[in-house]
Amino acid sequence: MSEEETTTLDRPAADRAGTPLPHATAQPTWLGPVLIVGIVLAALNLRPAITSLGALFEETRTGLGMSGTVAGLITSVPALCFAVFGVTAPRLSRRFGPVAVVCAGMAAVAAGLLIRPFASGAAGFLAASALSLAGIALTNVLLPVIVKRYFPDRVGTMTGLYSMALAAGTSLAAAATVPLTEALGGSWRTGLLIWACLAVAAVLLWLPITRAARRADRAQAAATGSGASAAVRADAGPRVVRSRTAWALACYFGLQATGAYITMGWLPQIFRDAGVSASTAGVLLAVTMVMGVPLAFVIPGLAGRMRNQGAIAVTLGVFGLTGYLGLSFAPAAGAWAWALLLGVSNCAFPLVITMIGLRAKSPAGVVRLSAFAQSTGYLISIPGPLVIGTLYQHSGGWDLPLALMAGLLVPQIALGVLAGRDRTIEDECGMRD
Repeated sequence: MSEEETTTLDRPAADRAGTPLPHATAQPTWLGPVLIVGIVLAALNLRPAITSLGALFEETRTGLGMSGTVAGLITSVPALCFAVFGVTAPRLSRRFGPVAVVCAGMAAVAAGLLIRPFASGAAGFLAASALSLAGIALTNVLLPVIVKRYFPDRVGTMTGLYSMALAAGTSLAAAATVPLTEALGGSWRTGLLIWACLAVAAVLLWLPITRAARRADRAQAAATGSGASAAVRADAGPRVVRSRTAWALACYFGLQATGAYITMGWLPQIFRDAGVSASTAGVLLAVTMVMGVPLAFVIPGLAGRMRNQGAIAVTLGVFGLTGYLGLSFAPAAGAWAWALLLGVSNCAFPLVITMIGLRAKSPAGVVRLSAFAQSTGYLISIPGPLVIGTLYQHSGGWDLPLALMAGLLVPQIALGVLAGRDRTIEDECGMRD
């Protein structure tokens, strides 16, 4: 393959002294632009499986004859699947390479979305949903790894790009599922099925990306005489459980996810109990979610240019505290302002994803850190919405739940400051690149 036909995407192919690094690989010239599109398309598929179901949940419950217990189980399954299946990502990445695993993850998302509308009972529906969520979990963990490996000098920009796509997919599925369902005949099965088209498109794009990445890995293995691809050889990552920064990132991830799930699940009810109409309450939630689209691009780019990201974590936390304070004292009068403030606060997700890419030196370190932080974080987030619902039911109002929601932001801010310090898990664990 000639120089005119190839380009190196692993930009740090040489260190500052000009010495080639062992993970540098030559890639086809078309792979860079196509990989960018593939990352965006994969990110668009990371939430529609969840938010499209939320939009048609009542119709789905009725159509499948779900009990209240089963319905409650389905609402808690996403975070559980993200935690359980995310743990497997490092092993699969070492065995097959992160690109191939993301392609397989997109295939699992597509298969689950294609199967579940045809389920005749709750068990089949739950199993198909779990298949999609398993694919989402793997992709959640490995997209930061692919960004670190192929765009190491643009971690902030690329993280912002796919975070923005993730937020757009979330909002699009929440807002468009019901109108599309009505336009296509009104069946909840059709309304859920249409999102499989987006996942199938992602699979079709990731197939050639996977083939190109595999050929490049084989060429590198042949050139170095290692007999294994870089992805497989990169097994000597740090033991992240020994890193304070890794634990800070995991707990920060868990608390921000807790706040996001609580907001998505309960914010409309808070407004409705304050006298806001149901339709307006839905629009307010959409406003909160849409805020994540532009900010999900801006925040990672800003974070990537800073040596310490703690100031951003503090700023986002203060926005959240102000929003919860406003909901406590004037929920209806300042509804639009509180929705905007909480939308800004929920952009802690793109921040923590960016920090995961910055707190490790190598793709091997990123895959371990990403799996640990996300799996641990999603486990932490599981009880949040349930606890808030219990407090609301037993206290008869929102004063106590809102106090807890605001209180959780205090340790979240502190953890964000710790996670944002300019250090890497390799340094903390005494490992070398």
